[in-house]
Amino acid sequence: MVSTRTPGHSRPRGRFTGRGRTPAQTCAIESSSRPGRPPRGFSVRPFPRQRGESTFPPTPDRPNTAGLAGLVSTRTAQLLGCLVAAGWAAAFPLVSDLDNQRLWGLIAAPAYLLAGLLCLTLPRRFAARAAASVALVGAVLVPLGLLALHGRHQSEVMVVERSAHLLLTTGTAYLPHPVVVTDYNPYLPAMSLFGMPRQLLGDSTAFARVAGDARIWFALTFFACLLAAWRLLRPTRPGGGDPRAPLLPLAVLTASPLIALALAVGGVDLPLIGVCCLAMALAERDRTVGAGLVLALACTLKWTAWPALPVAVLLLWRLYGRRPAARTALIGVGVSALVILPSALTQADALREQVVRFPLGMTAIRTPAGSPLPGKVLAGFGPTGHAISLALMTVALVGVAIWLLARPPVSAIAAADLLAAGLAIAFMLAPAGRFGYLALPAVLVIWPRLAAGRWSGRPPVPPADRIRGRRQPVLPRR
Repeated sequence: MVSTRTPGHSRPRGRFTGRGRTPAQTCAIESSSRPGRPPRGFSVRPFPRQRGESTFPPTPDRPNTAGLAGLVSTRTAQLLGCLVAAGWAAAFPLVSDLDNQRLWGLIAAPAYLLAGLLCLTLPRRFAARAAASVALVGAVLVPLGLLALHGRHQSEVMVVERSAHLLLTTGTAYLPHPVVVTDYNPYLPAMSLFGMPRQLLGDSTAFARVAGDARIWFALTFFACLLAAWRLLRPTRPGGGDPRAPLLPLAVLTASPLIALALAVGGVDLPLIGVCCLAMALAERDRTVGAGLVLALACTLKWTAWPALPVAVLLLWRLYGRRPAARTALIGVGVSALVILPSALTQADALREQVVRFPLGMTAIRTPAGSPLPGKVLAGFGPTGHAISLALMTVALVGVAIWLLARPPVSAIAAADLLAAGLAIAFMLAPAGRFGYLALPAVLVIWPRLAAGRWSGRPPVPPADRIRGRRQPVLPRR
């Protein structure tokens, strides 16, 4: 049989042959097209024209309505956020019975209102940074500086600084026979590290009072961990990223009432938030040793961070296999045991009474954490309500664990979401808790998404793999 195909020309492929163009043919067509014009059959518009859309370019006498709509919507969102924050801060002088929280509300509420005014009046390229700076100064720096200079803080700061003193003088971080509520230390031994600057600097001068305050070191650890997590999760770009990129999101997050109040008056949960975010980012990037050490730090600060270890280990197992997961698990468990075991062996009763039973409201002296969450409301009905609260919390956490095993996370975002869900359920149903505890699951949901630049918990699929239909490979090392 004689072929009638012209030599040098490929067989036509298209809708009549049932085959589509291959990538090589597509590139050949594009390269053969005249410069400055798209190839035949291709459109330069990424999306079809929408009804009512103007196709004329904007001119000085013909404004771009889409840009104005985006500007208005952005300004409206910023203004609404500032007004909500101002209302939240203004409520504390009216409803709170703590002097430090009332002081924070009196200073932060006008700062949020001024930030909203700047969002409304300044040009768009300056409004967000100016508003975030004003809110950060008024809601964080000024109240924190005033409270630190006068030595005013919530009881947990004093507990942390006293535990450091006890660790240096007696070798243990716990009082053997607590009498009043401030004698209880509900934290694990590593939390005493944040009280060491006070023991080293004292409080004889204004600089020593501020620099030795445990809240300063809580905040520095929080910032360092979030910035490191941002650096790990940020997608790489051909031209490189802007090193100032995380500063505005971090400033907005810190200036929000969610973080600003905790940072100014106490801040003991901030390092826990930071290390949990960093652990998930390290696990996604296959930094097994770093992830194990960070998880060990989290697990030796508060026992509420223990669920972070299995979540990160399952993330490593899902992405990289058994060996990296086992290495991280061994490092996390081994280092945590080395830190906790000395106190567990020498003061087992004090550790169980102060670290486990006291936060759960099972001691004679009740914890001051008494926000009207569902678990606290149930515990108010007596021993039966207390038992129901613990049972509901246990059942809910078992359900989260089953879901975690059935569908292991495939990214830091998915892992942080699962950890946030478990912690939020535990905080809501625990017999004792505070609204401030919910800052941990909230930041776990928000920050990895801001850092990765996407909302989905699935890892991004490269375009070439999406075309060929191949499965996404494991993430590369960075």
